[in-house]
Amino acid sequence: QVQLVESGGGLVQPGGSLRLSCAASGSIFSIYAMGWYRQAPGKQRELVAEITSGGKTNYADSVKGRFTISRDNAKNTVYLQMNSLKPEDTAVYYCNGAILSHGSRHGIDYWGQGTQVTVSS
Repeated sequence: QVQLVESGGGLVQPGGSLRLSCAASGSIFSIYAMGWYRQAPGKQRELVAEITSGGKTNYADSVKGRFTISRDNAKNTVYLQMNSLKPEDTAVYYCNGAILSHGSRHGIDYWGQGTQVTVSS
């Protein structure tokens, strides 16, 4: 089994910063891409940022220039540094990982439990 555990959410004022972390653990053979998604009330879950095992990144247009995704392959951890936060960034943020576990023939998507980010004055 593989688990993804997020941390770092909270309440922040507009213009502030937060850093999210997501650690993968369990019977991991290899991790391909990891990413962050978010879901605001009444809206569909959307991709925020993703990063491949080689470090290639992709961002939603709404967060380009403000958010930075990074990963520590040795720790099986992905980070999301969020700067210049806006009220519209308020959502539950979910970590995602495309992971091949020991004994499996194919990688599958795993999800964290989500962490709330609220941007409000």
